[in-house]
Amino acid sequence: MRIAEIFHSMQGEGRLTGTESVFVRTSGCNLRCGYCDTPYASWMPEGEDLAVDEIVARVEQFDCRHAVVTGGEPMLFAELLPLCAALRRLGRHITIETAGTLYLPVACDLMSISPKLSNSTPPPAGDPRWTWRHETNRVAPEVVRRLVAEYDYQVKFVVGTADDCREVEEYLAAMPEIDRGRAMLMPQGTDAADLAEKARWIEPYCTAHQLVFCPRRHIEWFGQQRGR
Repeated sequence: MRIAEIFHSMQGEGRLTGTESVFVRTSGCNLRCGYCDTPYASWMPEGEDLAVDEIVARVEQFDCRHAVVTGGEPMLFAELLPLCAALRRLGRHITIETAGTLYLPVACDLMSISPKLSNSTPPPAGDPRWTWRHETNRVAPEVVRRLVAEYDYQVKFVVGTADDCREVEEYLAAMPEIDRGRAMLMPQGTDAADLAEKARWIEPYCTAHQLVFCPRRHIEWFGQQRGR
């Protein structure tokens, strides 16, 4: 299983914001978001090939109850099944971060799903092959329906404009299985000042539309850097 990094930090997004956690970042993704903030796990995947027991041993080095498996896209890897099973045996609370385009029957306490809106599609001036592949594969409603039916979940949307919010509403209208109280809007950006500016209108929008505002606290706390 190719792993970009394993590190200890605090969760900066979603329901468990502020929770001390060990992060296992898989390397490799079936999408190529134009705004991706971890290109070393997607556009230019880095890392080392580790056996499941090697990953678990590194996680055990941290005295921490919560483990987050993220990426890239961890659902790409069949090894995710024995990895999560091993973490469960250790008594870890497991969160999986996924774009919701692939399914594996993993052991998981919180499925954190980030469906990709059209704002994620990379421009064709970069790599037109990935523009087509990303746009073709970024929406998989049958996978999301299965995930929300089988797991405790949260759904996070990256938004930067009012048009993005309208697209979220269309998505939720087509997916009544998603509880609006678990649907979160997260400002797009990798700079604290930019995030704060977007939060000025996104947060009241969420309040008015029975959605959850999801700040990106790790950027506020640490800036945009690896291993945090």
